[in-house]
Amino acid sequence: MQAYRYTVIIEREEDGGFHAFCPALPGCHTQGESLEETLINIREAIQVYLESLKAHNEPLPVEDILIKPIEVAL
Repeated sequence: MQAYRYTVIIEREEDGGFHAFCPALPGCHTQGESLEETLINIREAIQVYLESLKAHNEPLPVEDILIKPIEVAL
């Protein structure tokens, strides 16, 4: 079994819980009540997404993301 690595972004929701998405996999989003639940859910969402691509003989995306904090003075 081959392992794949993708960046996920997790945001705190205003009304509680968390929202997570994977920028390299368009439409791959999930949520959870806790950070732990959200991490479990996004891992599962990514796995299902990749399995679907493989089942349709489509290439698996290669992540090309640069995350860099920037400073802006006001």
